Amino acid sequence: MPRPRTNDTQLDKLARFERIKKTIIALEKQQALLLKQGDMAASGTWVARYQVRQNLKKYWYYKLQATIAYFQCATSNKLSKYKHLGKAGTQEHLDAVMSVFRRSVWDEIQRIIHTLDDCLLDISSGSELEEEEPQD
Repeated sequence: MPRPRTNDTQLDKLARFERIKKTIIALEKQQALLLKQGDMAASGTWVARYQVRQNLKKYWYYKLQATIAYFQCATSNKLSKYKHLGKAGTQEHLDAVMSVFRRSVWDEIQRIIHTLDDCLLDISSGSELEEEEPQD
């Protein structure tokens, strides 16, 4: 099989570079759509279910929870790690679920974009083909 000519190799690199750039643009458009769909939860937040027992009965409620104090307390100027959402199916509960969903999708798209940026760097710098040291 004949070796590819330098010009063919350069054209191949350019074509791959352009395909990756178009993919990154498409992913960034998806991120813009996510922003238009509604609020996005802070990074590292999730919806947690918890139980309250009262008068021999059990009640289930939901809260938006973060690893650091992020939410404004209703009764003071302090920050809290929790935001009460109420019962399952309330508008506040569902809005929080969707905002956490949007955040997780956003974060995953961002990870993919960073990976593709690394690919662009590999192609443009020529580091995708590295010579290996011979081992004795």
